[in-house]
Amino acid sequence: AMSNTRWSVVVPEDTDRALRSYLARKGTKKGDLSRFVDEAVLSRLFELTVEDVKERNQEYAQEDILEAIEDALVND
Repeated sequence: AMSNTRWSVVVPEDTDRALRSYLARKGTKKGDLSRFVDEAVLSRLFELTVEDVKERNQEYAQEDILEAIEDALVND
């Protein structure tokens, strides 16, 4: 089992209200708020990582990148 870390976070009241009413519409269960925050953080980290990779690869032509991927797959 994964161990958990307790966070103490501060958000605007509007954000709190919006999220709690969303969760209430879904039928809130214990742990839903934590699960939502966890998923949101992981999703945002993924987006930022993709943006970083895209930025890093901007100097390369799309064709070269696709060719490198193809070579890696063929020579696997």
